[in-house]
Amino acid sequence: MPKPCPASVPCAHCPLRALPAFAPTTEPEQVFIEQFRQGMVRADPGGEVLREHAASDSLYTVFSGWAFRFKTLSDGRRQILNFLLPGDFIGLQEQFADGAPHGVEALTEVTLCRFPKDRLWSLYREFPSLGYDITWLSAREENMTDETLLSVGRRSASERIAMLLIHLFRRAERVGLRDDRGVVFPVSQQHVADALGLSLVHTNKTLRKLHRLGLHEIADGRLRLLNPRALQRLADYAERPMRAIPLL
Repeated sequence: MPKPCPASVPCAHCPLRALPAFAPTTEPEQVFIEQFRQGMVRADPGGEVLREHAASDSLYTVFSGWAFRFKTLSDGRRQILNFLLPGDFIGLQEQFADGAPHGVEALTEVTLCRFPKDRLWSLYREFPSLGYDITWLSAREENMTDETLLSVGRRSASERIAMLLIHLFRRAERVGLRDDRGVVFPVSQQHVADALGLSLVHTNKTLRKLHRLGLHEIADGRLRLLNPRALQRLADYAERPMRAIPLL
């Protein structure tokens, strides 16, 4: 499980709040969030943030790093439900189940802001605007899961991978993870296979095919979209204006 961080960044000085991707908060909201928060924790790559089917008393916002939500079958087969980047909110689904209905694993070293689950109702009572933000974040995550379901159910292997590359590139770019070499991309081929319901061999062949066509490049932990328009056409991806994301 996550370990305490030796130092904590105050909400008022959070670098994520300075990014245009995130919606502004009022000073009273920031004060409440700071009081609601129980410091910061971290998990090493491959470490558990939430254990599947286990109870947790915490909710989290990803401060830095990458993680992913997943479910497993009894024989160990894994389905990655979605990838988690800075600003994403974790753990609300357990409110509707006996224990976490999924696990969350750190993909890289990840730092998280921790919130006590038993104070969630006080957030809704005292700051309905923040309660709406949590509802909005939950609806956004449901929308991303819907896109994954569409890919797995109806897109071909090439279309699935094209969609995932575009989706993760746009999300990473939005939260400041892009430079002139592309975006940070710690996702392995096994992760891609587990997210898209493909075998590892099929994933490898399809990624190499798209690379040979000059559509993308993955090297040294970075992803570059060499021909984003062609990838969008292949994935049937419709780029829409993105709303600012609430940040707890």
